[in-house]
Amino acid sequence: MSDHASTDYPANWGGGVSPLKVSYGKMFMWFFLISDALTFSAFLSAYGFMRHKFAGYWPEPSKVFHHFPFVTKELPLAYVGLMTFILIMSSVTMVLAVEAGHRKDKKSVMIWMLLTIVGGFAFVGSQAWEWFHFITGTEQGAWKDVIVDGKLVHKIVHGANLTFNEYGNSLFGAFFFFITGFHGFHVFSGVLINITIFIMVARGVMEKRGHYEMVEKVGLYWHFVDLVWVFVFTFFYLL
Repeated sequence: MSDHASTDYPANWGGGVSPLKVSYGKMFMWFFLISDALTFSAFLSAYGFMRHKFAGYWPEPSKVFHHFPFVTKELPLAYVGLMTFILIMSSVTMVLAVEAGHRKDKKSVMIWMLLTIVGGFAFVGSQAWEWFHFITGTEQGAWKDVIVDGKLVHKIVHGANLTFNEYGNSLFGAFFFFITGFHGFHVFSGVLINITIFIMVARGVMEKRGHYEMVEKVGLYWHFVDLVWVFVFTFFYLL
């Protein structure tokens, strides 16, 4: 049995070449994305569990996120929908950048990557605006029991932080900051990576290497970030 295995193994794969015809960079990027997907799945599962446990006290997202720039009328989830559209469009521009990289079209890669970077900054800026309004809250506020100087006090609170929440259960605010903040960190990191790759493309590094695989690898990360947001948008804001 051992002689037979030692004879056949080199014929199947002699080593030195990826059996899946995938570079080590792409393979390890996929490993990272899978592990990151499990992390986000755990966060969203915990959110779903706590929302079910405190269903009677859980805020309704459509009544919390109804602000829109320069509009006084309440538009439930309209701004979050705009953020989602921006991020999805940035994913489209990244696809076009990767496609241009396959054709080794340096100019097109730079154009589409620049638009992706702009979309990423627009999303992060929009998220900061949303955080601001969530933290400051409404003018009327809500009566809550909060601890001040070690004493339980019944007072009007505005907005939300990690200890109290004008809109309902304080865990809602904690999950909001943690999940959207963790995703926002991914987006901001992706923007920085995209800027680095953009500079490398502009300096002709990819042309010297003879391929644009780095664009494709960062594209995998960017698509993952966009896909995760679709799940966050669905489970956190819509359900």
